[in-house]
Amino acid sequence: MAELSVDMVYGSALLEAARETGREEEILADAKGVLAVLDENGDLKKFMEYPGISAAEKKAVLEKVFAGKIGEEYMNFLLVLIDKRRAGRLSQIMKLYEQLKEKEDGVSYGTVYSVVALSEDRIKDLEEQTGRLLKTRVKLDNQLQPDLMAGFKILIDGKVIDASYKKKFEEIAARLNIKRGL
Repeated sequence: MAELSVDMVYGSALLEAARETGREEEILADAKGVLAVLDENGDLKKFMEYPGISAAEKKAVLEKVFAGKIGEEYMNFLLVLIDKRRAGRLSQIMKLYEQLKEKEDGVSYGTVYSVVALSEDRIKDLEEQTGRLLKTRVKLDNQLQPDLMAGFKILIDGKVIDASYKKKFEEIAARLNIKRGL
């Protein structure tokens, strides 16, 4: 839970700074580029996250690898993360940055629960349908929940859309109990 608040502090601070300079998209592109390089070079990622390596050494490597390839604002942000020993949270911070940015742009994030993993096409279809229903742009993350039996359940902005068979069976059982006078 503490990690989430740390991510929120850094993600929202970066978004606010990016907004002030009008560089939200550029910073997001820089972040995706840096994260891609770190993902492709596991040794570099481990180096940046290893607590036994000094901040000065990490900064020198970071500047050597990314100088001239990313904007000054994002480079400064990375250097702050190194100073504060938060480099290991970069991926989570940037995910939160993107979500906060998109939320400002009218995107709502939610989760679609299903028994089996849904295809990208099915998720996009559910995003469109849910977006029309809620009158907003929607992005859904798919998580498995085997006890649904079949169908799906969407949780977004505190609202639940339950189209699972489990829910339908519960509704049928409730109606049967009412008819029996139970």
